[in-house]
Amino acid sequence: MHFCGDYRTSYQKDMEILQTPVTKIFVTAFFLCLLAWPLVVKSEYLWITMQIIIAVIGAVGLNILTGFTGQISLGQGAFLGVGAYTSAYITAKMGLPFWVGVPAAGVVTAMAGMIFGVPSLRLKGLYLAIATLASQFILEWVFLRWEPVTGGSYGIVVPRPSIGGYVFDTDRSFYYIVLIIAAVMVLFAANLMRTRTGRAFMAVRDHYISAEIMGINLFKYRILSFAVSSFYAGVAGALYGHSLRYVSSEQFNIGVSITYLAMIIIGGLGSILGSIYGAVFMMLLPKLLTVVTTNLSASFPGIAEVAIALEQGVFGAIIILFLVFEPDGLAHRWKMIKAYWKLYPFSY
Repeated sequence: MHFCGDYRTSYQKDMEILQTPVTKIFVTAFFLCLLAWPLVVKSEYLWITMQIIIAVIGAVGLNILTGFTGQISLGQGAFLGVGAYTSAYITAKMGLPFWVGVPAAGVVTAMAGMIFGVPSLRLKGLYLAIATLASQFILEWVFLRWEPVTGGSYGIVVPRPSIGGYVFDTDRSFYYIVLIIAAVMVLFAANLMRTRTGRAFMAVRDHYISAEIMGINLFKYRILSFAVSSFYAGVAGALYGHSLRYVSSEQFNIGVSITYLAMIIIGGLGSILGSIYGAVFMMLLPKLLTVVTTNLSASFPGIAEVAIALEQGVFGAIIILFLVFEPDGLAHRWKMIKAYWKLYPFSY
């Protein structure tokens, strides 16, 4: 029987996140590779990896709101900024440690998300997207004008964390902090979707009228999804600010919000694994396009300006083609590949 499929004979087995020995071995090996990664790569590749991991946290948070609860948000970039500025103010201006600043950033951003999530009771679809877009511009204005807290156009210089006398002042040391926080938050999100709260999120997404008839409080769970999503965004923003050691309003514009929305659409809505795939794809694609255009410019100097100008156009075209030919995201494609080989040679 073990050669014919994957069978589970108890509810406990069915509820496991890693349900097969092969999956457990693969995930363990992957995490060990991430731990060893700083020891074998150059600093520039380590920096890119760290930014991808931070993006994973923000993408998972947005997927909880949009993919699992069905609430469209175009303000993720601004919520990242709330977290970054909160942690920067607490650590740089109040003198409190990083270990206080990051959780506080998550809590403050969750409160901000709940405030801007109030219209979700009356609005949905495009109208809710416009409301969250308004939050993006409102918060950008606050970042720029509330100078006693945000530093205005000058921004805030942010310190790196420390424990006792040891300061995590290198990218290699700070990478491990980011990795551990990301692993905990991804695991929490995966478990959250298997709880009563997670099932309520999905019921609201699938058919909110039926969910309300079943006794699910729509306002409660919509606001809660905004809070959880914003908490993730706040933590991601705080880590981003500490990785750069500087926070300014230009880092959290509408382009960041669109990029995060593209991450979860390309990776797969309603999938934690899809959030990871989407973050990796969206963070690496611009880097790869830059490498290609740089090489073209070196080989063909006459088309240098054209290649650089077309970089953003190619970036957009790749995303559009991807959505046309793979609308369910990378997570769905990976699931189809696994299903094919699980049933091979009878995959038809």
